[in-house]
Amino acid sequence: MRKKGFVIAMDGPAGVGKSTIGQWVAKSLGYHFVNTGEMYRALTWKALEKKLDIGDEKRIVALAHEIDWGFHPSSDEVTLKTFVDGEPVSSHIRDERVGASSSQVASYPGVRKFFCKLQRSLGKNGGVVMEGRDITTHVFPDAEFKIYLDASVEERAKRRYHQLKAAGQEANWRKIKEAILKRDLGDLKRKINPLSFAKDAVLIDSTHMSRRAVAQKIIKMVRRRRDRGSK
Repeated sequence: MRKKGFVIAMDGPAGVGKSTIGQWVAKSLGYHFVNTGEMYRALTWKALEKKLDIGDEKRIVALAHEIDWGFHPSSDEVTLKTFVDGEPVSSHIRDERVGASSSQVASYPGVRKFFCKLQRSLGKNGGVVMEGRDITTHVFPDAEFKIYLDASVEERAKRRYHQLKAAGQEANWRKIKEAILKRDLGDLKRKINPLSFAKDAVLIDSTHMSRRAVAQKIIKMVRRRRDRGSK
């Protein structure tokens, strides 16, 4: 175990509930939770604010290095939220413009290399649950726990559909499914650090499991190992 505990790395495709599950696990264990996707969206937002050309890879990578990055606990004291030049960006990065461009920004090797180093520094002392799409295979290949969450595309589309409807938004299940499939393909075919399954990761198929049940399964695994180590 590291100074503050274990590193719990969570990987998997879009729509499996990594963020919700990761937050529950972190809260139960007294850890911090990091959603690495926020970092890519935050960089995209800043680039758009500065009216930079998203297609200019060299300039986007330079911007990543120029920004003063900060990560501070949110009101729940669990989730580390992203700050850009001292400004919290959680509300900004939900903008549709950001969502439309963040995949391109995240595909740049220089950007991924920069954030990999940043993510490792955040988790080096442990006591963290970190989720993303290359966390188990590239960022933390030495994590004490590697979890790969999965679910059928139909189930993931259904969950997203109900989430949108509950929020009072229009939703089309077929279009949601198509969008998820497109995103999966993009993640799998990404040239640098594509989505893949680490050989020593624990696969949890949540198609027929609630997110609460998945979280409890992970928590039991961690506590069992922690208790063995304290004896």
